[in-house]
Amino acid sequence: MSEYSAPTQFIDLAAQQKIIRPQIDAAIQKVLDHGQYIMGPEVKEFESQLSNFTGAKHVHTCANGTDALTLVLMAWGVGYGDAVFVPSFTYVATAEAPAQLGATPFFVDVHKDTFNIDPDSFKQAIVDCRKFGLKPSVVIPVDLFGQPANVDAITQIAHEEKIKVLVDGAQSCGAKSKGRSVGTMGDATTLSFFPAKPLGCYGDGGAVLTNDEDTAALVSSLRLHGKGAEKYDNVRVGINSRLDTIQAAILLEKLKIFPKELDMRDKIARRYSESLGNYCDIPTLGEDLLSAWAQYTLVVDNRDQVQERLKSQSIPSVIYYPKPLTIQSGYSHYPRVISGAVVSESLSLDVLSLPMHPYLSRLNQDKIISCVIESLKV
Repeated sequence: MSEYSAPTQFIDLAAQQKIIRPQIDAAIQKVLDHGQYIMGPEVKEFESQLSNFTGAKHVHTCANGTDALTLVLMAWGVGYGDAVFVPSFTYVATAEAPAQLGATPFFVDVHKDTFNIDPDSFKQAIVDCRKFGLKPSVVIPVDLFGQPANVDAITQIAHEEKIKVLVDGAQSCGAKSKGRSVGTMGDATTLSFFPAKPLGCYGDGGAVLTNDEDTAALVSSLRLHGKGAEKYDNVRVGINSRLDTIQAAILLEKLKIFPKELDMRDKIARRYSESLGNYCDIPTLGEDLLSAWAQYTLVVDNRDQVQERLKSQSIPSVIYYPKPLTIQSGYSHYPRVISGAVVSESLSLDVLSLPMHPYLSRLNQDKIISCVIESLKV
């Protein structure tokens, strides 16, 4: 079977694993040999390497990206009566974390070009939340599909109101804004190492990155049951959320090739954009931004037609996200900005993500591009 005719993978973890399998095997074997499966030396080494890669002063790993959000909110004392501003167009974890702590997810809209939180909608939501008797406490801008949100504008608005900024970088590890790496913006940043993420392990994993000493110290304690200076001196109520040593060992090997993979993703995204820009709405990168390209997402009027055409050619595509949080049954009762989530609701009807991974061959890129163009011409 030729490379061109082989089925296209939406995310091809097998291709990556084939390249680094000897190193992965050796890394796992090393953990098996020393037997420190929880909080072993590879965990601290990965935290150190990730700090060097991002420039964040403090990195604390944890069990998953959702826990990372929860840990920061716990560290900041978020709970009942607090409004946590969340974009309606995102994965549920962003709203789930504050809701689990008894806080109120307060939904705001996104910008149609970047898919990220709209600063004007956020500004209005601050006024609106007070009418519900809520205290505006935290805003969680999400770097959706890998592109950094407009954190500078959001932070300016937030800090004027004494609101903390928690960047949800689950999809954007490796991205940059004005030369700054994701992990160094806002008051804290959370990452996910879910396998499908740009930097993913072979299970679940997450991390909290911050330059703030107090936040870092609290997160370090909270992820280990609220541990104090001694193992059995628990000084606060925490949770059990640790990245296991084998996953850290795998991430150390993946981090070595990550810069090259980011460049490969960017080249594929640029080729998609150059080829498809005259036929549909393509992702719009803000000024001085570098996306991690977790997903490459189009906005098309005839989505069903495009998706069916792709499927007929064995090309997978995914809808992220078919329902904004404001209309999901578990979250529709939470308040939203008075102007509504109009853009979020519109995008959910038209977005379609194409295959995106560093090892997508040029021949398969040609096939995808051609298929999309043909479906849009009909």
